[in-house]
Amino acid sequence: MGSRERKRGERRKRKQRAGRRPQTDTAGLAGEGNGSAGPVSRSELKDREAREALEPLRTGERPGAVTVGAAVSSFMALVFWASAVVSVVTDVEVGGSEPSTAPLVLFAAVLTLMAYGMWLARYWAVLGFQALLALLMLSAAVGLVQVTTLLQAIGTGLVLGGSATLFYFMVKAMARIQMPQRLPPD
Repeated sequence: MGSRERKRGERRKRKQRAGRRPQTDTAGLAGEGNGSAGPVSRSELKDREAREALEPLRTGERPGAVTVGAAVSSFMALVFWASAVVSVVTDVEVGGSEPSTAPLVLFAAVLTLMAYGMWLARYWAVLGFQALLALLMLSAAVGLVQVTTLLQAIGTGLVLGGSATLFYFMVKAMARIQMPQRLPPD
């Protein structure tokens, strides 16, 4: 019983000391923007600094990672459009049955729309493409467990590494696209 009360007392002291702790906010930003009157955390300060360091896009400008994403999306859309045409025109069989054309056309249309949106540097298109990249990374990681040959391991590793790299570089590009104001062209 005595140790429990001692631990409670120590916990109360820690809480009281935390309540008296001075604010670490040196910029005078206490509680600004988040609706609370408490101090701003270090991570929030770092986020603000990172946002302020971002340069808004110029009108018609597109980040490099978004351009690469638009090209990859266009290529994937072409592959799906070609697959849909082949499934309609020929009697090809995949796994013993004819492939269904509707899902191929639907996915090709979504990828085409996504490529067009990324070409125009639209936030929704980049976000959708990042979701697709996340699914691709997940499936490649699971596929890496099931590889049986060295060639499969290399191919799956390249897909995983390429999609992870593109995902990483698109994060900053998304932040620049989301910025509220655009600079006029020079």
